[in-house]
Amino acid sequence: MDEPRPLDERGVTRRGSLLRLGGLAAGVVGAVGWAHERAEASGRSGSGPAAVAAGLVTCVLSPEQTEGPFFTENDRIRRDVRDGRPGVPLSLRAGVLDVSTCKPIPGALVDIWHCDAGGTYSGFAQEGTAGARFLRGIQRTDRNGVAIFRTIYPGWYPGRTVHIHVRVYVGGDIVHTGQLYFPDALTDAVFRRVPYSRRPARTTRNPSDALYRNGGSRSLLKLTRNVTGYAARITMGVQLR
Repeated sequence: MDEPRPLDERGVTRRGSLLRLGGLAAGVVGAVGWAHERAEASGRSGSGPAAVAAGLVTCVLSPEQTEGPFFTENDRIRRDVRDGRPGVPLSLRAGVLDVSTCKPIPGALVDIWHCDAGGTYSGFAQEGTAGARFLRGIQRTDRNGVAIFRTIYPGWYPGRTVHIHVRVYVGGDIVHTGQLYFPDALTDAVFRRVPYSRRPARTTRNPSDALYRNGGSRSLLKLTRNVTGYAARITMGVQLR
């Protein structure tokens, strides 16, 4: 099970709404999820088989994970999803590639959503946030296959480690559903800061989270400090058929 609250069983396609949002033509896409890491050595670049042979690119199978009970339809296309919610600033660079070629996919839609610093999701009456859309949004990948979001470091709630939900669409179809995770040591440091420090110590860490134990280590974000907070990056791959 994903969340401690009852799961909301939903359909597996958003073709109609996403075609309206993104203007994408419908396509036939495989539902295999992958993760990708690109070496960022100074003065080196490339993609495809040659880059794989040179050690610049590796493609690694990434586990599919449940969307959870707090997915919503028709998220807005926007880069800044904060809507004024307090928390440590987080810049998220989410890449998408074709795993058969290790080349980036421009024009894919990346949809993210996560809880705020207090562990609350937007858009649900049971959370007291009906009508709100904070910490939700969609971005289209650029010519390098990268979508960039401005958000905050997520908080926690009972039964789950800290995470961000993500979906990737190509041609209007879902090609990956996953969750992105944070190193526990870094989360400990962040949670010593306000507003996170106003809450009790979190109850679930990565090793004790049932979903994280099912491949979550392959969906860990790579994080670095920046001027205002943290920068996170990950690249997810899909197999097009």
